Amino acid sequence: MGDIPFEVRTLAELGGALPEETEDSYRGNALLKARAAARVARAWALADDSGIEVDALGGAPGVRSARYGGPGLDDAGRCRRLLEALRGVPTEKRTARFRCVVAIVDPTGREHLAEGVVEGLIAEAPRGAHGFGYDPVFVYPPLGRTFAELPPQDKARVDHRGQAVRAARRFLTG
Repeated sequence: MGDIPFEVRTLAELGGALPEETEDSYRGNALLKARAAARVARAWALADDSGIEVDALGGAPGVRSARYGGPGLDDAGRCRRLLEALRGVPTEKRTARFRCVVAIVDPTGREHLAEGVVEGLIAEAPRGAHGFGYDPVFVYPPLGRTFAELPPQDKARVDHRGQAVRAARRFLTG
């Protein structure tokens, strides 16, 4: 995205702090963060929220993905918790998706949203050393590997966050 004529700065660099994610949707949390960043920066602001939705769990952990299993769990602990919840669920019923919503708030307060979704399955056990979060247990069927088994540049071409950011480009490039 080097062709977008913006200087990228983090909210922390500007002396701000991310608000607590209190909304019940990716859209709501992304807008909450983008609005806060736009207020601090007095400029264009971009934020996202994302999560994993597992059909056998009624869409959970969903918007609570980063907090799944309770406080104190790290990424590996959340993956273990997810696998425990799916114990005994057959492969064909382990369908899931990663979803990401990017929110952009421009200096006038107008809001723009873009979404990316990637379908997959939850593996029986973690695999791979790349990525973060649920990447070790999320199998991307077209490549037959977990996101954690993919080199970062390959994952970025197909993942939900990359899709959402590419869709958001139209708001930033006119």
